[in-house]
Amino acid sequence: MKATRVDAAPADRADGENTSPSARRRRRGIGWAARIELIVLIAPALVVFLAFVIFPVAMAAYYGFFSWNGYGPATDFVGLRNYVTIFTDPTFHDALWHNGVIVVLSLVIQGPVALGLALLLNRKMRGQSLIRVLIFIPYVIAEVVVGIGWSLMLQTEGGLNGLLEKVGLGSLASDWLADPKLAIWSLVGILTWKYVGFAVILFLAGLQGIPEELSEAAAIDGASFWQVQRHIVLPLLGPTIRIWAFLSIIGSLQLFDLVYIIWGQYVASTAGTSTMATYMVVNGRNAGSYGYGNAVAVVMFVISLVIALLYQRFVLRRDTEGALTGGKKSR
Repeated sequence: MKATRVDAAPADRADGENTSPSARRRRRGIGWAARIELIVLIAPALVVFLAFVIFPVAMAAYYGFFSWNGYGPATDFVGLRNYVTIFTDPTFHDALWHNGVIVVLSLVIQGPVALGLALLLNRKMRGQSLIRVLIFIPYVIAEVVVGIGWSLMLQTEGGLNGLLEKVGLGSLASDWLADPKLAIWSLVGILTWKYVGFAVILFLAGLQGIPEELSEAAAIDGASFWQVQRHIVLPLLGPTIRIWAFLSIIGSLQLFDLVYIIWGQYVASTAGTSTMATYMVVNGRNAGSYGYGNAVAVVMFVISLVIALLYQRFVLRRDTEGALTGGKKSR
């Protein structure tokens, strides 16, 4: 009795013939029509990005190698002298230190305060919508208004010292803006008042995406309110917290307007509130040394870029990988 040989080739050919045209197109890649459509959709954003981000950074890097007063072509090439001056200037070291302190204090103070308010406002309570609006109002007020208002309240004869004297605490009255021991804390307090509303709204948006069934199931199992927040809510809110921390870090590194409005170009350095941005304006534009100012801008850009890349690499990595549909696992 002869063994019957099974030929699998016809079946394979049949499978290939039954493959739909769309599946065959996916194997070959997208067509020219789809490519043209992508180019048309991406081109406007790409042009804007190149014109308003890449080109200014490139020009700043170019002018940073010159001693240039801002008028006419840059002809006095100085090489790396501007950058050597930046990194050897104690005033820039102080400004960089102040930025670092603001970054840390903003994360340590704003984060817990905003998180506590968000958890409180996420529960059903009277006047919930009104409280949310009141917390968010400082964030939408212009920095000029905030700076002028707080400078009037915190000056020696301002409202805060007057209030302390009225309530019998006149001994606590201080020069909140000029005393180097207090000025940085005054700045952090203003920043917290100004930007904590943004963090609260961001956290509330993240809390809305957490299913209530998880908390209800934990409560049925006997978990207390704080146990539910610690073991269920906070881990699920982690991606939102990490995104807020990233925005807070970058914003703190680029802080300029409130410091310049409240302390001005001269008091900020003596009061201990100067930042890299105020240093750039004072020693660049105000001093008529635009080449040096561009070099400072490049240094700020590089510092922010390095921190952003490191943060994305070590902190946001699992969040970005989890958001991708065609990750390593699928491959």
